[in-house]
Amino acid sequence: MAELGLNEHHQNEVINYMRFARSKRGLRLKTVNSCFQDLKESRLVEETFTVDEVSEVLNGLQAVVHSELESELINTAYTNVLLLRQLFSQAEKWYLKLQTDISELENRELLEQVAEFEKAEFTSSNKKSIIDSMKPKLAPLHEDGAAELLNKATDALDEKSKLERALQDLQLEHGSQKDFIKAQDLSDLENTVAALKSEFQKTLNDQTENQKSLEENLATAKHDLLRVQEQLSMAEKELEKKFQQTAAFRNMKEILTKKNDQIKDLRKRLAKYEPED
Repeated sequence: MAELGLNEHHQNEVINYMRFARSKRGLRLKTVNSCFQDLKESRLVEETFTVDEVSEVLNGLQAVVHSELESELINTAYTNVLLLRQLFSQAEKWYLKLQTDISELENRELLEQVAEFEKAEFTSSNKKSIIDSMKPKLAPLHEDGAAELLNKATDALDEKSKLERALQDLQLEHGSQKDFIKAQDLSDLENTVAALKSEFQKTLNDQTENQKSLEENLATAKHDLLRVQEQLSMAEKELEKKFQQTAAFRNMKEILTKKNDQIKDLRKRLAKYEPED
């Protein structure tokens, strides 16, 4: 049977989506067929038609079919966006960044491979039943660090499950030999998984430390800004003080002092001419 290069769980998810798409496609084709049937029953009642009448009939049919196809294409695009949203949301919960290659969507060879897969899956008499399982842990297309460690851990757990099933089969054939094999293999595998988990946790801790470092740098920058603002304020006060010490400021102050003295002198003179009580 044609394969898509996916594990069993993900391939079943693809089959579920293809089943949904086939159902929607079938309904839309029925709608288009009904458009033609309605036209036959409602308009094709005469034996002969003029050119204008045929043109009118075809234009009306074109408008209806165009509307149906446009509606379906738009709905298909929106449906694909919702599907991508589900995948990306699951990936973001694991701090992963998925990448897509739009050019692959028009790869004729891959499209034919999908067509063969659909044909084999939905026309075979031995269709596999689809079992709903837990939501998948997505693997990124191009990612390193924590994502790579997660992939390794997932692969290790899958390998552990396979070993356990194989060892259960050996138990029926070899009896006590199974205990030794299981203890040895599972011990090594558990150590591997523990090491991967430790490395994964270390990567997460490093990311936390980087975040703390950025926050500290931000706080330092804020303190530096406050210090610079304070220095500017002091510089302005110093500049004002220096201005007061300039010749122009002293001259103005001297003129004001003379004016004050003149006013005092005039007041004294006027006081001599004021009548006594």
